[in-house]
Amino acid sequence: MRIYRGIEHPELAPACALTIGNFDGVHRGHQAMLALLQNEARQRGVAACVLTFEPHPRDFFAKSRQQPDIAPARIATLRDKLAQLQACGITQCVVMPFNATLAALTPSAFVHHVLVDGLGARYVLVGDDFRYGAQRAGDYTTLSHSGQQLGFEVARMNSYEIAEAHSPGTLRVSSSAVRQALAQGDMRQAALLLGRPYALSGHVVHGRKLGRELQCPTLNLRFGHTKPAASGIFVAMVHGLDDKPLPGVANFGVRPSLDANDVNQGQVLLETHCLTWPSRLGAQGGYGKLIRVELLHKLHDELKYDSLQALNQGIQRDCDDARAWLASRI
Repeated sequence: MRIYRGIEHPELAPACALTIGNFDGVHRGHQAMLALLQNEARQRGVAACVLTFEPHPRDFFAKSRQQPDIAPARIATLRDKLAQLQACGITQCVVMPFNATLAALTPSAFVHHVLVDGLGARYVLVGDDFRYGAQRAGDYTTLSHSGQQLGFEVARMNSYEIAEAHSPGTLRVSSSAVRQALAQGDMRQAALLLGRPYALSGHVVHGRKLGRELQCPTLNLRFGHTKPAASGIFVAMVHGLDDKPLPGVANFGVRPSLDANDVNQGQVLLETHCLTWPSRLGAQGGYGKLIRVELLHKLHDELKYDSLQALNQGIQRDCDDARAWLASRI
């Protein structure tokens, strides 16, 4: 998949079938839309292209208006979003910087400047709640009208529903539903909505090395947002270190038992302790490696311990509980 920052690139395909959205999580509804997009692209002999935004528009407005509460909890990093788009078969992705200039574009200007002149859209597929342009003034009707005038087709995909995990009803698949499941620690529901276990990936970075003192070394991944959709202590599975997944316990959050001015400066981290560690890797074997950590089951929220001894005892309980949960799944 070719990835472009903005639309000012001569390498962009001259024509495309396009869908537009934030695609946080790339859940099953997104996947159905992307499959339809690829089919339409093949029929027209053009690239299948996703237009997405970074930062998330609501992140931008939360910062510009100094209203942090309106920012959405983030399901995935940009890295993970792009990886999932590629896994869905998308051949071209354009990441538009969402800034004041883009936010001020009228619906008509957005269509002309971005969709037609910038991306050469021949077909545009949107969701049933799609809005665009300044003040979210544009919708499916205005986009269809622009398409008739400017020569591109417009289609709308209705909500995607699945059977609920815990009741006989159906559930609309959405990023909001994924966020709710993660906030509740319902990893089964989140996996059902995503079509895969919830996971985060990145390169292993150095931390404070406190885990070594506690005889519990961790693989540390930075999460590039201050408001993750999930947090707490989880049973985890680590991919990318060995020829098979490694079971572990993960702490996803801000580590309330530690000084916020530690080496990671209070940043959100995913810290994973592997319950088994391949001896051939050695103590330093994880640093710099690109790994993926699946969060399979939530044990509890983050806890603040009054001492390192209490923290160590808590970690050991979590490890025992993780082993018991994993044994129950065999």
